[in-house]
Amino acid sequence: MNSGRLESFVHGGDVYSAGSPLGYWLDFSANINPLGLSERVKQAIVDNIEGLVHYPDPRGRALKQAISASYNLSERSVVLGNGAAELFYVYFHARRPGRVLLPVPSFSEYEKSARSAGAEIKYFYLQEQADFRLDFNRLQEAMNGCGTVVLGNPNNPTGELLGREAVEAFVRAAGAVGIDVMVDESFLDFRWDRHLYSVADLAVKYDNLLVVSSLTKAFAIPGLRLGYGTAAEELVKKLDFSKDTWNVNSLAQAAGVAALADVGYKNRTLDFINENVPAMYSELQKIKGLKVYKPSVNFVLLNLSGCGADSWQLAEKMKGRGVLIRDCSNYPGLDGRFVRLAVRGRHENELMLNVLRECLGDEKHG
Repeated sequence: MNSGRLESFVHGGDVYSAGSPLGYWLDFSANINPLGLSERVKQAIVDNIEGLVHYPDPRGRALKQAISASYNLSERSVVLGNGAAELFYVYFHARRPGRVLLPVPSFSEYEKSARSAGAEIKYFYLQEQADFRLDFNRLQEAMNGCGTVVLGNPNNPTGELLGREAVEAFVRAAGAVGIDVMVDESFLDFRWDRHLYSVADLAVKYDNLLVVSSLTKAFAIPGLRLGYGTAAEELVKKLDFSKDTWNVNSLAQAAGVAALADVGYKNRTLDFINENVPAMYSELQKIKGLKVYKPSVNFVLLNLSGCGADSWQLAEKMKGRGVLIRDCSNYPGLDGRFVRLAVRGRHENELMLNVLRECLGDEKHG
């Protein structure tokens, strides 16, 4: 793979670079819960440090029970991952689909994990003139000859939500011709109405469906790496056999159990999102020339073409002021007109918006 292609798999969230003029980074490039660690999760980590002298539970029994109870899933349908991304790799190496269909733009780890298992990638380009909405009829026509189709719900970076009935109908149609569907629901925990979109409980019904989710984003523990998938029992057994026996460490398991039990934190998160996402969307819409795609969760896609700005230059200018944003020019299906912003707290959002306005003014006038 050439170096240019490798650069397309660069992510946001690089807070380790030195040189912020603020002495720290205001990170709007990674979509993590801005409430930070819950106190219950912190305490669980402290309480379980002594347990590091033992191997973690290879079956993750307590965590699977917690996931089962929180999302109304069968424990036997759950497979645990060292982050959701690990499960993409485990799946592709276990199933070895010859060709993978990716609606793009989408999260780059779908492609990277599929390529790592030798799969050919077929892009299904979402149409900018349709605001990147997914046309399931066109997708169904394009899936012939593919082994797997990957759907993000909501999709990163566009934020589009796919209705539960539409996804199930597509899974059924794909299964009829022997095609797998992987659905990534990693951001649905940021919505009160996740039940209108999630198909996780349907995975036991369709042997061609794997639903993957992350616990790191909604519970602000990306440094621990924790995710899970749900699928029919036979596929779960195959995925379990294909991964490292101790892939989820003891602290991550304990943190996951504590996080899922912290109903107060979950409710505060949803209240926070419901307050701050619409407010930031409204402020962004006031910036002349900026096209703002309506967010469904805690990130927003922007089209800069009406501002005369370039995504790379804007990202560098904002970085020079201590603010990190996601340059989306390396997403297949996007280009140098697009950036993505996370949504954080009101004060941080105001700081970012001020810097954004200044930098767009610089782009236009200087």
